[in-house]
Amino acid sequence: MEFFTIIRKRRSIRRYQKKPVEPEKIALLIETALRAPSSRGLNPWEFIVVDDRSLINRLSEAKEHGSSFLIEAPLAVVVCADPALCDVWVEDASIASTFISLAAEALELGSCWIQIRERNHSPEKTAEEFVREVLQIPSHLKVEAIIAIGYPAEEKTAHQKEDLQYEKVFANLYGEPGPWR
Repeated sequence: MEFFTIIRKRRSIRRYQKKPVEPEKIALLIETALRAPSSRGLNPWEFIVVDDRSLINRLSEAKEHGSSFLIEAPLAVVVCADPALCDVWVEDASIASTFISLAAEALELGSCWIQIRERNHSPEKTAEEFVREVLQIPSHLKVEAIIAIGYPAEEKTAHQKEDLQYEKVFANLYGEPGPWR
């Protein structure tokens, strides 16, 4: 699939078919994540690929709101990073997460980002602590997000170009509209 087609077509998918993602597609998703840009080439990210149904079911409970749809996904990629390796680990992990989502679209899979960092599982426990316990993640790693992945069981139309927020894009100086509006 051509790059701009992927960008235009990609939507957050929260409903998935009960069909596993093939190992060759998982390998391409991981290769893509490992090729993501990283500040100073420090690559602080680490990934946990989860296809175990019981673990995915548990991970679907990671947050008070916004993670329950994971229960339908056949695959989850947990994106972690080591803050001791890089001061911009959040950005690096986010870029890798975006690469995973775009690769999923190119492979005709659906995906959706589940924010974990700075979110709560319950009043007593953060989502990060919950995910760390479920997957036995070492304490030196931070959990940025979970990317739900699978074959879409819903169709969403692309965002229309005329609905894009061009009013938030300026030419040279803040407030100056560009010719692309």
